[in-house]
Amino acid sequence: MTAITDAAIRRPRFVLWLAGLLSVFWIVLVAVPSVFDVPTLNGLRIDTDPENMLAEDEPVRAFHNEMMAEFGLYDFIVVGVVEETHPNGVFNAQTLGDVLELARFAETIRWGNESAPEGVIASEILAPNRVDVVEQAGLGAVRFDWLMAEAPANDAEAIAVRDRALSIPTLSDTLVSGDGRAMALYIPIREKNDSYRVASRLREHIEAASSPAEFHITGLPIAQDQFGVEMFKQMAISAPAAMVLILVLMWLFFRNLSLVLAPMVVAMVSVVGAMGLLIATGQTVHIMSSMIPIFVMPIAVLDAVHILSDFYDRYPHIKNRRKTLNVVMSELWRPMLFTTLTTCAGFLSLALTPIPPVQVFGLFVAFGVFLAWLFTVTLIPAYIMCMPERAFAKFGNAGPQTNEKTVGSTSFLDRMLQPLGRFVVRRSWRVAVIFILAIGVAIVGLSRIEINDNPVKWFAEDHDIRVADRALNARFGGTYMAYLTLAPSSELTAAAAREDVLERLAALPGPEAAAFAAQLPSARSEASSFTGFLDTLAALADRRAAEPGANWLAWDDIALVIAQTRSTADVFKRPEMLTYLEGLQAHLTDLDQVGNTIALPDIVKTIHRELFESDPQAYRVPDTQRAIAQTLLSFQNSHRPQDLFRLVTPDYRRANVWVQLTSGDNQDMTAVLRAVDHYLEDNPPPLAVDHEWFGLTYINVIWQEKMVTGMAYALLGGFAAVLILMTALFRSFAWGVLSMIPLTVTIALIYGVIGLVGKDYDMPIAVLSSLSLGLAVDYAIHFAVRSRQIYDDVGDWTETARLAFGEPARAIVRNVIVIGAGFLPLLLSPLVPYQIVGVFISAILVSAGLASLLGLPALITLFQARLFKHTASNPDTGGPA
Repeated sequence: MTAITDAAIRRPRFVLWLAGLLSVFWIVLVAVPSVFDVPTLNGLRIDTDPENMLAEDEPVRAFHNEMMAEFGLYDFIVVGVVEETHPNGVFNAQTLGDVLELARFAETIRWGNESAPEGVIASEILAPNRVDVVEQAGLGAVRFDWLMAEAPANDAEAIAVRDRALSIPTLSDTLVSGDGRAMALYIPIREKNDSYRVASRLREHIEAASSPAEFHITGLPIAQDQFGVEMFKQMAISAPAAMVLILVLMWLFFRNLSLVLAPMVVAMVSVVGAMGLLIATGQTVHIMSSMIPIFVMPIAVLDAVHILSDFYDRYPHIKNRRKTLNVVMSELWRPMLFTTLTTCAGFLSLALTPIPPVQVFGLFVAFGVFLAWLFTVTLIPAYIMCMPERAFAKFGNAGPQTNEKTVGSTSFLDRMLQPLGRFVVRRSWRVAVIFILAIGVAIVGLSRIEINDNPVKWFAEDHDIRVADRALNARFGGTYMAYLTLAPSSELTAAAAREDVLERLAALPGPEAAAFAAQLPSARSEASSFTGFLDTLAALADRRAAEPGANWLAWDDIALVIAQTRSTADVFKRPEMLTYLEGLQAHLTDLDQVGNTIALPDIVKTIHRELFESDPQAYRVPDTQRAIAQTLLSFQNSHRPQDLFRLVTPDYRRANVWVQLTSGDNQDMTAVLRAVDHYLEDNPPPLAVDHEWFGLTYINVIWQEKMVTGMAYALLGGFAAVLILMTALFRSFAWGVLSMIPLTVTIALIYGVIGLVGKDYDMPIAVLSSLSLGLAVDYAIHFAVRSRQIYDDVGDWTETARLAFGEPARAIVRNVIVIGAGFLPLLLSPLVPYQIVGVFISAILVSAGLASLLGLPALITLFQARLFKHTASNPDTGGPA
């Protein structure tokens, strides 16, 4: 492997030009895809939709799309209007006038061609000028009118709008807050990716409003789409800021600005290569893949810091760049290669997850890590060889040299590390006990980890979307929608129709009914479906009734029997089923997580009340199917008859309950799922039904569960792969297991602390386990390999430990400081996933460094007789122990 570095040292300018040309090539693939007549070379595509965390053929996702189409539902943006200064809240003439103007403006937000316009679906907007109120029009009659066709002329008219809205269950706590002081508009969009553009236009219009009211915009689609916009801003701001800080820290260590630019070049080329290939191959830039640069950069810098650290310590004694590089690379090529392989294994293990964007993320981070290694072992030496000799006149750590392989130092780091090394060797049992206690604490913390995620919480607390989320969910039934569908457990068959008709005919008097029953056709031969069989019977009865001398009264009774059997298919016209739905709604609204529900009984009860001249006692489910049918027929005379079929299918065999949650947290949605399961189990419906969920809030739960399970498999698979690689590196199972201990302690401790502090286990936290796997083993490999090399020279572990806490330990500490502190600028990002990455990269680096510097030498001290039973014959290979 040193031949690659030797070639770079001999032809440094060629290597630099080649790296530059590769970078330009990748940029061209991204920026000018039209130059290449290849279908896979697509332009940049961004997708922040968590629905796409599931595969397209995932059953839950397929059912979601099927039901959204079945019920004619769309994702929507929520605009909330809150007025705190006026005694009537938003229900004053001025504010409602602005609300009406905003609603009418929203209807105009469209772009694209006329045949397939994008943007807002005007006909489906829920706003005061687009929703009906139902009122009595005399006994047995109702009329429908727009809630607010025109702006109110005075505050009295505004209050009348409020009172009318609160009298309609489907509007109360949905369009109008329960306290009657706020209003919400629900603006449906054709595509979730349209939400940011729609929201931007709404904000522009709101700025011109004269009302002092506060306008809030929120909802899952806007949160997801706005995250996609802002994540690119953070890639352009936070990542460069992190790189600048890393550059400054490296300059403080090595005091040579030209030299420390080399790792920055490696990181940049590696990131450009990984992202360029991602985009050029037609992959979508998703929430996960947007973080590829953040993950590749620290890994790209790690090995470069090891090289610079070793070069910094050795150059003053060797005084020749080429010879120094040969010595440095002969020692470091093996640990660098295996840290690269183990890190790649950690990220490639993400292919075991059932989440396509995570699989893509793992694959391209692994590719970026490989590029970082390749450019580190070529570009760094080539860069150093191209620097003028005078740049190294006062360069390096000129501490005393004991031999070509081991260098001492009188630096601050050495004065700190040497006492630490002596303590670890002399108090190895104490260190081992500390590690055992740390594992115990980690186990307690791991048992407390709670899985939870919410795309709205990807933004900082003071972000407009978080502020809007809190404001609206405190006043309304909830801006997070989930949908519960219920349908009969078994399909009605022709045979069931035949049996039902025979039973009803047997109750009729007269010879006609008996004769018709005797001649009833076979269900198998005449029709295969319930309704098809009844159609056949109806036609047969009509022919018999038309025969000369037929008793038309008897045949009318037979026709009624067929109609009664047909009505049994209308499951959700039955009084008992609507009453059951009503009870289920009451149970749901009693839950802390649910603010409101909307279902078919709400429409039926409201219309029934108005048919009886607004009598409060009539606000109930009618006792007969005929009466229910009358209320539904009346509703279809409204301005929005299609709203009925948002709650039930036209054949009345599948009902849809809208469940409004005040939080989008997975834990809250999961609590609702369990509550419904228990209710259906404890309160069986009159007719056996199957229930299923759909909606974005529910889909978030499913992909998060798959993420957790997949990450567990990925972590176990990566752990096994790393153990195999470590065993191969050291040609010793004992050394392989030993080197896995810092990794194990680091991962356990990091995630244990997450559980102890109550941090939710969400998407960024889950994926950071792969970074933990790669970074934690990096230091263990470097320390173990260098210790074995030194031991081959000196033959004594105490002396080996003293020297290992020289240059090898200094390189590790420099890495911890440079990378750990370098990514703290991510804490300034308004996006929580970036903040989490910044914190945990630092935490992982510190934990992994401490675990390696404390744990490994202590364990080697305790088991040195077993570990150094056979010394290696070739120190450059790290050979068998």
